[in-house]
Amino acid sequence: MTSVVPSTVAVLLLPLLAGCFVDTEKPELALDVPGRYVEGRGTAEVGPALDWWRGFRSGELTRLMEEAQTSNLDIAAAVARIMQADAQARVAGSLLLPALSGAGSATRTRSAGAASGSGISTERSLYSTSLSASYELDFWGKNRAGQLAADEIAVATRFDRDTVALTAMASVGNAYFQLVAAQDRLRIARDNLAAANRILSLIRERFAAGTANSLDVSQQESLVATIRANLPAFEITIRQNVATLAVLVGRTPEHFAVKGGTLDAVAVPRIAPGLPSDLINQRPDIRAAEAQLVAANHSVEQARASFFPSIRLTGQNGVQSAALASLFGPGAWFYTAAASLSQPIFDGGALLGQLEGSQGRQLESLQLYRRAVINGFADVERALVALKQQTERERLQTAAVRAAREAFSISEQRLREGIVDFVTVLNTQQTLFTAQDVLVQVRLARLLAAVSLYQALGGGWPPRIGGNPA
Repeated sequence: MTSVVPSTVAVLLLPLLAGCFVDTEKPELALDVPGRYVEGRGTAEVGPALDWWRGFRSGELTRLMEEAQTSNLDIAAAVARIMQADAQARVAGSLLLPALSGAGSATRTRSAGAASGSGISTERSLYSTSLSASYELDFWGKNRAGQLAADEIAVATRFDRDTVALTAMASVGNAYFQLVAAQDRLRIARDNLAAANRILSLIRERFAAGTANSLDVSQQESLVATIRANLPAFEITIRQNVATLAVLVGRTPEHFAVKGGTLDAVAVPRIAPGLPSDLINQRPDIRAAEAQLVAANHSVEQARASFFPSIRLTGQNGVQSAALASLFGPGAWFYTAAASLSQPIFDGGALLGQLEGSQGRQLESLQLYRRAVINGFADVERALVALKQQTERERLQTAAVRAAREAFSISEQRLREGIVDFVTVLNTQQTLFTAQDVLVQVRLARLLAAVSLYQALGGGWPPRIGGNPA
């Protein structure tokens, strides 16, 4: 009994010693993090709210965003990938625990009498039940490193899910704004068509009276036909974006409808970009690349630990008897215990190849992480530039539409009075239509730039603890 106690204590301490040599290799990140954005305002701004889409003040857009969060099939597939990664992490973690199995058997044998010298047949029964256990002592941290790598892969899949969700939300916003912009352009085209028909009727009246020629009539008819030919293109954009939105919210286009409206009713929120250093923690694609890098670091440690000896403990404990009545008696107990050590000596370079492969993947993950960070900063800068310039462009284009509308109103009135030629009216009409159509496209570009900025910032940011820094 005294010899068994120290061995038992040693076995109990083995899990505590296992993995004590794990030391993750962390390569130098060498990140160039700027103090502020070139196009940003200030250096201590917090990022957008979690429900950033509410800033556009569109109830229908908010409904679509919320429906996409719960029903988008790409997001659902990303959640399924999280389940798979968690299962793989559980499998990797199982190597750190002992494997225990139970067995039971009942055997009945009969020996032939002719085979024995006595000529008497004999029958025997053998009953046994046992528990078997095996454990690999993770003294060098190989299995522990494998579990940590699998855990980080599971973390990366969660950030991948956030990236998919953010992409889906941005796609909903883009498709909705493109649909509403097409509705605006369709209304403008129809209003312009009505004005062109009004002018055409006036010219035909003058042609009948002999004060206008056939060229004037033909030119206006050509303008009317051109405007009418543009209408189906806007209808195509509207219906295709309805179908796109239906897919984004996980529904069929046949059972989906969008009311839309006008871009004039959509607000463009003020978006604070925050600090570039905060972006690293807020963009899910950057966080996913970081988790992949940490997983690659652990994989290198796992490959390095494979060079050291592998120590395995096995044991079996149970009872065995020829009769059920005495199966659990004192004399039926048996046990076996064994310890084995295996040291790689020559494997043709397989272990070295695995280590170099892990180091190569580690280097690749490092560069991908650096690229994700740099692309994140660049995405924000591009979105800030686009939003700023499109805002200024919308202001200037609004003034152009105001002037063009005034010019067309004056020219139409003077045409009725007979004190202006038709060419002037035609030019002012085309100028007004073009200016109005361009204004809608500029507003759309501004809204798309706002959505791109939200996406570049990683969506909504949780509130700071303790308030905003000064």
